[in-house]
Amino acid sequence: MAKSWASSDHARRSMQGNRSRDTAPELAVRKLVHAMGLRYRVNARPLPALRRTADLVFTRRRVAVFIDGCFWHGCPEHHRQPSANADYWIAKVARNRARDAATDEALSAAGWTVLRFWAHQPPSEVAEAVRAAVTDEPGHSGQ
Repeated sequence: MAKSWASSDHARRSMQGNRSRDTAPELAVRKLVHAMGLRYRVNARPLPALRRTADLVFTRRRVAVFIDGCFWHGCPEHHRQPSANADYWIAKVARNRARDAATDEALSAAGWTVLRFWAHQPPSEVAEAVRAAVTDEPGHSGQ
């Protein structure tokens, strides 16, 4: 039997309770973007062959939005390495970051605009950057 990633039953239950979609930051951004009159797909694959889903997808405009959690994606400002099972978590976050970079590269190569934000960024700023990208205003950017 393979060794569990969780250092204890409590850790396992806690991690299983974490949401992978419809997180509070995602919902806040979606609410603001929707109020701006923009329509989007939620947790959709921008490219059918790409086994990754973006948090918001504007298919016609070819804009994919990702709102990354500080823990899972290694935010340079807020990420703290757990003391238990440290080797596992260091490798896990490194794999997540590598996958994010590969996703960005694949989408960009296919002509998509990729916007990545951290979950701690103010939803109003994220929504405004999304609006600017979707409406092709100059000066928009992710992170």
